[in-house]
Amino acid sequence: MQTVDFFAPIVDDPYDFGQVAAANALSDVYAMGGEPLTALSIVGFPIDALPIEVLTEILRGGQDKVHEAGATLIGGHSIIDEELKYGLSVTGRVHPQQMLTNAGAKPGDVLVLTKPLGTGFVTTALKRAIIAPEVAAPAVAAMRMLNRDASRQAVAVGAKCATDITGFGLLGHATHVARGSGVTIRIQSALLPILPGALDAWRAGATPGGAERNDAYVRELTDWGNVEPFTEALVIDPQTSGGLLVSLPAPVVEDYLSRVPQAVVIGDVLPRGDRAIVLA
Repeated sequence: MQTVDFFAPIVDDPYDFGQVAAANALSDVYAMGGEPLTALSIVGFPIDALPIEVLTEILRGGQDKVHEAGATLIGGHSIIDEELKYGLSVTGRVHPQQMLTNAGAKPGDVLVLTKPLGTGFVTTALKRAIIAPEVAAPAVAAMRMLNRDASRQAVAVGAKCATDITGFGLLGHATHVARGSGVTIRIQSALLPILPGALDAWRAGATPGGAERNDAYVRELTDWGNVEPFTEALVIDPQTSGGLLVSLPAPVVEDYLSRVPQAVVIGDVLPRGDRAIVLA
């Protein structure tokens, strides 16, 4: 398997940014039940605007995260750019019989999410200096976390369906599962895990620009029920290096939760209905 992902900084610390961007790129391999083998760095750097030490720290953070994943950084490519950008192209492998796809959810499955939501709110608030860096620390820690264990344990308990939650937000990626699997996804809004600081950031108006595009995409595909305004915003909030949404047969849910302590049940899978998503 082959994937690529890169973006501009969403945190201030260069080393943290390198780790977050690398974890985000590696996540595509984990979302399919694979293991990363090698990675190539992709860099756009404003050489006249930033000291080279910033780039050194970004690359160090990315390399450390690649090594944590058990992969090898074998090179890369850089260009001079007006805006700083960094990411990875990752090569991985997966056994065909252990592959996780977004087309394998079955009615009766239970939906589990492995990281809390709200990174878009928190990082937007951080960029606008609405919140202090220490308030954003839990979000940065979550974004740095690899989806490796969540993926390996999904494969170990026999899961066939997963996707990682990134720029399209929880609902955007859930609709891909619903359409690919021919089912309806029901999400229990009261069960959604939320990052510390996310609610305050939203109340302060720190909504990412991508949220509007996400809303336009999922608006007619979703039965919104009577959820609160913050929940509506949360489920379309663009995530960076978010967790895995895993569809699990009911008999293995408790086993999976015991293996992945940060994972929580957020809903279930229904036979296909009028809408791809139902919020309860």
